[in-house]
Amino acid sequence: MGQRMRWWKVLGLAGLAGVAASGVVIARAERRRRSYTPEEIRDRLRERHAQAAGNGSPAGEQA
Repeated sequence: MGQRMRWWKVLGLAGLAGVAASGVVIARAERRRRSYTPEEIRDRLRERHAQAAGNGSPAGEQA
């Protein structure tokens, strides 16, 4: 019975390692998809600043 339990433990640990590795791959892909270039960040910040300043139109556009 000891040999059978050992195989179940090994199988369980292998499954756990597979789930953890899948999570890492998914998180890395999500991070890459959400990454912005510095220009995109700058444009978004300028747009948010313009809206917060009260003029409501995105930065760079004349009303």
